[in-house]
Formats: sequence, structure tokens, C-alpha cells
Amino acid sequence: MALDKPYKDVPGTTIFDAEQSRLGYHLNQFCMSLMKADNRRRFLADERAYLDEWAMTEDQKQAVLARDLNRCIALGGNIYFLAKIGATDGKSFQQMAGSMTGMTEEEYRNMMIGGGRSVEGNRYIGEDGDAQAHRQPQGSAGKKG
Repeated sequence: MALDKPYKDVPGTTIFDAEQSRLGYHLNQFCMSLMKADNRRRFLADERAYLDEWAMTEDQKQAVLARDLNRCIALGGNIYFLAKIGATDGKSFQQMAGSMTGMTEEEYRNMMIGGGRSVEGNRYIGEDGDAQAHRQPQGSAGKKG
């Protein structure tokens, strides 16, 4: 890491910077390929075979297969690209965001309408708020059924 990045201390937040962009380049290119109907059909027909066409890391491929969007983000995925996976699965962005927080779509929507998460306990990594890593599902709510 070449630069001082004080924003790395924000719980529940991965900043998509140049380092993350480089890390997730192939993952994000895969996601963009899902904009074409033929590619979506090929991916859904044999997800692993389609993923193996991309120069992604095994960790990235496993995160996609598990639909662990939090892990995808940690591995360089950009949420706007990752939304293509959700759309391919017939999920709304709200459903995806809910799965990333361990909430149902309705719970997530109500939280956001209510102003989002409280900043109390969520200002720095190590506090005990609901955005802290130890309180996150790390994608478990979004696993394929």
C-alpha cells in the first residue's frame, strides 16, 4: 500500500480506490460480461465453467459461486458491477444489499427509510456497533438456495 489510507478504519466500508480496482479488475470485467443475454445464459447453465474463462483468483470465483457479495467487495469487486450478478439471479439491488447486512429486503428498506445505521459504535473499527465486521453475516444471508 503506497499511500496512507485513513479511510481503511471505517467499519463496514470498503473504499473502491485504485488498489481495489486493480485487485478486482477481472472480477469486475466478468460482471460486466453479464450485460449480454447470451453470457447470462452461459453463466447460469454452468457457472464454474464460465468463471474459469476469466483470469479471476480462486477466492474471487468461490465468492461469486457462494454469492458472498461482502467477500466479492473485499476481493476488489465494485458494487455497481456486482449488481449484474444479482440481476442475473433475478434479485433487486435492495435484496442484494439486504443479504449483505443479514436483513430481509423489507428490514433493509425500513432501515434505510429510517435514516440508515446509527453512527454510534460505527465510527472506527473496533467499536461495537452494528456495522462492525463481527456483526456482519459476510454474505451468509445471500447464499444461493
